[in-house]
Amino acid sequence: MNAFNSLMDGFGTALTPVNLLWAAVGVLLGTAIGVLPGIGPAMAVALLLPVTYGLEPTGAFIMFAGIYYGAMFGGSTTSILLNTPGESAAVVAAMEGNPMAKSGRGAQALAAAAIGHFAGGIIGTILLVALAPTVADLAVDLGAPDYFAIMVLAFIAVTSVLGSSRVRGLASLLIGLTLGLVGLDQMTGQQRLTFGSLQLADGIDVVIVAVGLFAIGEALWVAAHLRRTSGEAIPVGRPWLGKADVKRTWKSWLRGPFIGFPFGAIPAGGAEIPTFLSYVTEKRLSKHKDEWGKGAIEGVAGPESASSASAAGTLVSMLTLGLPTTAVAAVMLAAFQQYGIQPGPLLFEREPDLVWGLIASLFVGMVLLLALNLPLAPVWAKLLRIPRPYLYAGILFFAAVGAYAVGGEALDLVILLIIGLIGFGMRRYGLPVLPAVIGVILGPNAEQQLRRALQISDGSVSGLVDTPFSITVYAVIALIVLWPLLRKLLVRGRRSDADVKA
Repeated sequence: MNAFNSLMDGFGTALTPVNLLWAAVGVLLGTAIGVLPGIGPAMAVALLLPVTYGLEPTGAFIMFAGIYYGAMFGGSTTSILLNTPGESAAVVAAMEGNPMAKSGRGAQALAAAAIGHFAGGIIGTILLVALAPTVADLAVDLGAPDYFAIMVLAFIAVTSVLGSSRVRGLASLLIGLTLGLVGLDQMTGQQRLTFGSLQLADGIDVVIVAVGLFAIGEALWVAAHLRRTSGEAIPVGRPWLGKADVKRTWKSWLRGPFIGFPFGAIPAGGAEIPTFLSYVTEKRLSKHKDEWGKGAIEGVAGPESASSASAAGTLVSMLTLGLPTTAVAAVMLAAFQQYGIQPGPLLFEREPDLVWGLIASLFVGMVLLLALNLPLAPVWAKLLRIPRPYLYAGILFFAAVGAYAVGGEALDLVILLIIGLIGFGMRRYGLPVLPAVIGVILGPNAEQQLRRALQISDGSVSGLVDTPFSITVYAVIALIVLWPLLRKLLVRGRRSDADVKA
């Protein structure tokens, strides 16, 4: 009841005209910036930090929250329409959203994403209000073996359901893990796969890899086939969700938050793992398995809902522990410190107006985001009416601008082209792109957690399975790996029983 009363006070703060204005400005700026590949929510918040120096802390953080959610949806827009993820959390949206757009259902994909963001944000924020202390306690109890087990689960789950074979999925994952090795060893500081280049010492940015594999690889693939196929514009289709679409997606919208929120709240979480796992879950539960890879709307609705809920989850650790679990949370933590405010267990007591005003503004921001982007879905989808030679020339331009904006180095453009050629080769030989991206994102973190776990156990492999949580996760992994064999044995058993009865 105390949380509910505090939330009502927060709405009193968030619904003042000035704070409503900042929320609207944040959503608009976030959506506009998120559409640009390479400039995700973290960079957007960082770029706008100096602008907020003259604002009150409450207004500044309300605007930051609007930027966060708006940029996440903006990244999904280009991911769906142009196969160009604006940030790593939007990578999964391209898997089913872009085939939908190519088949004339871009507006439906964007509408499913917008409603998914709304549902995930609302449910995630409700969970933030209700479960923040409990989830924070759980996050503190997890150790390096648990984090490593979660990441192995993400590797196995994605490679086992994507592509025409598990071997190709594992080959794609190996490419991503190799790209993730580039840079300095996080433990020893030694250079790995840098070929003596100082620019590669910081590694290859995830955005450059995602944009290269998806956008550049797709553009090269389309260019290679334009002579054989016509370069006509892609039809937009009807600009609304039909009853069949809603019937297929409402469960996905509701499932996503319960996958996204916990992963957003734990350290080393963020939106990447839950969007991948939501995609896997929806594919497992789908009754339309033949549509996956060709434009299954559940593959957009579930991951986008999980992504939005994870954004609410990141605020749990940041507000209650002062522990940032994503790049955006780290930038917002710096903003708190800029105002002389230290997030932690006492923040709710010392700055209740700011904290509950921020949480209430999340509800307001989600409503504004839905009201802004749902009517604009058909407008965004009309981008696809541009003839493909011009459309993909524009994609190459914006992808290059986004990649250059990440580090401001000309070498980034060379790396982008090389990774684009790798993406083209992966399409040529039927390798799924997503395992490579998840390998780049999670590979360095998985390596770090593995080495920490082994250090704690003095090099003993048993140290990886010495907690109930890690044992449970590895049991799930074993089930995923062995399920095809178990299914064959079950089918044979049923056939033999039927033969005996006959």
